[in-house]
Amino acid sequence: QVQVVESGGGLVQAGGSLRLSCTTSGRAFSRLNMGWFRRPPGKERESVAAISWNNEDTFYADSVKGRFTISRANAKNAVSLQMNSLKPEDTAVYYCAADTGPFSPYIEVYEYRGQGTQVTVSS
Repeated sequence: QVQVVESGGGLVQAGGSLRLSCTTSGRAFSRLNMGWFRRPPGKERESVAAISWNNEDTFYADSVKGRFTISRANAKNAVSLQMNSLKPEDTAVYYCAADTGPFSPYIEVYEYRGQGTQVTVSS
């Protein structure tokens, strides 16, 4: 089993920045693909960004390209999502997820998921 814990959500004005962090325990972090997903209010869950276990592959949703950056620090068992130029439409519960299978941007394949952290962007 892998435990996934997110932190760093909050309330920010449009144009501002937030940094989400996620740590894992229970399995070698360096072998985990990591992803960030979100569920906007009243909408379906969607992929935001993902990074492969070896740092060779990344994925960004079109809606966040150029604004969000995913990074990992294997020595700290942590992955981060730096979110800049935030928009009201970025408001959502953000989830971190981990998986040991082939790299994928799709939440459905991620076996281990956190409880989520709320991000609210005011206009």
